[in-house]
Parts: sequence; structure tokens; C-alpha cells
Amino acid sequence: MKKLFANVDQVVLSMAGLRLFSGLIEITAAIVIFMLNDVKKAIIVNSMLAVVGPVIFISTMMIGLISLADEISFSKLIFILIGVGFILYGIYK
Repeated sequence: MKKLFANVDQVVLSMAGLRLFSGLIEITAAIVIFMLNDVKKAIIVNSMLAVVGPVIFISTMMIGLISLADEISFSKLIFILIGVGFILYGIYK
């Protein structure tokens, strides 16, 4: 297994791992919704997922940006952060 991931960048591996973790949370929530079999409870579970998505998004973006911080100019980094802010604003408004 170590040889499989030997040539993969650790930053990419951690970003992919977070996305896999997020997917597992989504699948688990879908199973819970099926098991609950109630619309009100399903909405509560779904509302909890509304928090997970942006947290994973911000985490993966920050991991990527931190690894690229020495390669990207400060002004480009500011524009990327503004873009992420707009995405989050669009999600919550």
C-alpha cells in the first residue's frame, strides 16, 4: 500500500482524504435518512450536512493554498481568498 501512494504528493493525498471523508459522511447521512423514514428528521440530518460541506471546502482550499503560498504572489493569494469568500457568501445568502 505504501508503494501505491509513494509518488503522490502528501498535500494532494490529504486533500483527497478530506474529500473521501466528506463523501463517507454524505453516504452515512443518506443511510440514516432512509432508516429514520421521517421527513422532519430527514430535514434535520440534511441541515447538519449544510455545515459539513463548507467546512470540508474551506479545509481543502486552505491545505492547497498553504502548500502553494511560496509559489503564488501575495496579490493572487488575496484574489483567491476573495473568490472563496464570494463562494461562501453565495452559499449562505
